Amino acid sequence: MFSHITIGSRDPDKAAIFYDAVLATLGIEPFYKRQGRASWGTLTGPKIFIGTPFDGEPHHPGNGWHAAFLAPDRASVDAFHAKALEMGGTSDGEPGLRPHYHPNYYGAYVRDPEGNKLQAVCHSKKG
Repeated sequence: MFSHITIGSRDPDKAAIFYDAVLATLGIEPFYKRQGRASWGTLTGPKIFIGTPFDGEPHHPGNGWHAAFLAPDRASVDAFHAKALEMGGTSDGEPGLRPHYHPNYYGAYVRDPEGNKLQAVCHSKKG
């Protein structure tokens, strides 16, 4: 579906600490890290990158944009939300069913410490 997404940051090294903890709740492992840039995912699968904007302009969260990460089960959605709050993020939608999307849509929304909107979602009927 996609190769990768890039999430802007004013301080990618600090942001990597948040993303390491939060993405681990979904089983998403680091791919590589270097000063000022980090990535999670696999060589052949989709990846998430964190870095300063390529154009050198200041980072600011986009309105109407968010990254939704697929969770293996509803407990992982709950863990994602809780860990994001623990790591300095803010809630933008508590974990729960959202039947207006479809009957089994279980998701949670957070903002990372820089305001980027993230989501974890499970589409399974149970668990």
